[in-house]
Amino acid sequence: MKTIPVDEVATLQDGRLVVRQKFTDPFGAEPPSYQIYQGTATDLSSMSALTAPEGTDYSALVKAKFYPRRGMPATDDVEKAYFDGKSVFVPGATSVIAFINGSPVELKSEKAAEDAAFADADAGAAAAPSEDEEEECDEDDEDCEDEDEEEYDVAGNVDDTNSEADARDNAAYDASSDVTDRFGIADEVRFWSAVGLAAVFVGSAVMGVLQHMKANEAKDAYDDLSDVEKSLMVEVDKACTSDGVIDGHCREAMIQKANLTGDEMNPYTIAKLRERKKTNKKTQDSYATARNIWFGVAGLSLTAAIVLYVW
Repeated sequence: MKTIPVDEVATLQDGRLVVRQKFTDPFGAEPPSYQIYQGTATDLSSMSALTAPEGTDYSALVKAKFYPRRGMPATDDVEKAYFDGKSVFVPGATSVIAFINGSPVELKSEKAAEDAAFADADAGAAAAPSEDEEEECDEDDEDCEDEDEEEYDVAGNVDDTNSEADARDNAAYDASSDVTDRFGIADEVRFWSAVGLAAVFVGSAVMGVLQHMKANEAKDAYDDLSDVEKSLMVEVDKACTSDGVIDGHCREAMIQKANLTGDEMNPYTIAKLRERKKTNKKTQDSYATARNIWFGVAGLSLTAAIVLYVW
């Protein structure tokens, strides 16, 4: 057998049959699911062909739940139903109740419809005796009703009772479906939101690590230049010292003018080295700030994902 979509069931070829199977989670963690399979029709004589009232959309029947009788819980629908494009077959049933757009629809076999018609005719005949017939009562017969006693419209009471039962069935079914849909959708939204937040956590953590590595590189460059500056200043102080006193003008001139590389076209001085140190420090601070932001985002997304998973 192969699976087919719902909209193709109403246009089945002759000799083809579709079975809709209900699958229930034994642990109750997931709502029931349904799958439609198409195969070759075999002997259907063991089941009754059930038909819906004229004007009922057959595609809607394929998607509807079937119940052996009224008043059953919403989750107790039949587990297996067959469709041939014209009728519905439910093993062991001569009539079922389906809910389409919240309204009950009764599907009957031909035999069940004939029995119902005969039953209605017999009830009508019993309710309307001929004028020639007159019941004779004994005075001691408690079951005998006096003609003056009030008569009750039993058929009318039954119809009212059925209408009220239908209303309760519809309300219970709609409430159950609404709760299932709402909670099922909410669970799915929470699950995928948690998955998305977990992905954000991973991405943020990776970016945080990369920014941390860049900050360390900038710090190392800053520390290296600091060591170079210290060694150069020791030499400058020696050159500008006279009688144990450092000449400040000499010191400043050496910082601004002394060419450390010997390149006359592009002299490199201690002043330029200090500017380079400042640039490295700003770069380090920038990477450190970005690192802290990414790690903060990672922490928040991980916390939110855990909350949603637990919820």
